[in-house]
Amino acid sequence: MGTIKTVTLVGAGKMGVKIAARAALFGFTARVYDVSANVLETAKGLIRADLQAAWEEGVRTEDPQDAFERITFHDNLNDAVAGTDLIIEAVPENLDLKKKVFAKLDQVAAEHVIIATNSSSIPVSKIEGAVERQDRVANIHFYARPTGITPMVDLMGGTRTRDETLNRAREWVEGIGCMPLVVKKECMGFLFNRIWRAVKRESLRSWAEGHADYMDIDRAWKIWTGMIAGPFGMMDFVGLDVVYDIEMSYYLDSSDPKDKPPEELRKMIETGELGMKSGKGFYDWSDPEFLKPEFTQPGKKP
Repeated sequence: MGTIKTVTLVGAGKMGVKIAARAALFGFTARVYDVSANVLETAKGLIRADLQAAWEEGVRTEDPQDAFERITFHDNLNDAVAGTDLIIEAVPENLDLKKKVFAKLDQVAAEHVIIATNSSSIPVSKIEGAVERQDRVANIHFYARPTGITPMVDLMGGTRTRDETLNRAREWVEGIGCMPLVVKKECMGFLFNRIWRAVKRESLRSWAEGHADYMDIDRAWKIWTGMIAGPFGMMDFVGLDVVYDIEMSYYLDSSDPKDKPPEELRKMIETGELGMKSGKGFYDWSDPEFLKPEFTQPGKKP
């Protein structure tokens, strides 16, 4: 089936554009597809910003414009997948939607193409029934950060995924300067995201049940890990609506009441408090004092 040279991102939201930027940054051809022309136009600016930040951080020395020219934008799916080797869907965390997207991609993509999901929680085995090419599907899950992505990627196959498929995916992940985190036995949440999910669940429960203030939870996390943001700051960055959907995926899989995201989180979403993208979540993102190192010092307030 050959080496992956061209990748298509289906969905031009936060993750789609970040993966496209990373691929182009390391010399791959990237295509970004979305049904909305307005979303695609916004995506161009977001990708330029990520490429510029990568250049300033020294991730790569190539001129950001040169990398940007390896990316094309499409509102026609057939054009977006023509000549591609790998497709990664990055649509919302909804199983039925992902199945519909996979089914459509299976119809329009060439036989050799790998179809992967960037789902944060859903194993590809729950999606693979929507396609004929069940030997060429995979979970390829990235982690976003404010600029670009964290250089590690969860990699997991479905029930019929060939070793060759995973080897090609792993080679590509390494080719974009990321560490493949290989899941040996399928599980919800994959490798690191499963661990991060436990942190989210317990943080949310401690806050919602009134055991601790979310600011103190974040302070503890930052002091212990040395990171600039705690669990609630990171959830704000991801988007509280996205966090809720992910947590619901776990709950629907386990039926365990402890896995159900708290009603307090749902109420925040209903009032438009979505985190960084709406300007307000747990924190006020117009003045993110909580990201400063001195926030962990006694007596400091966000």
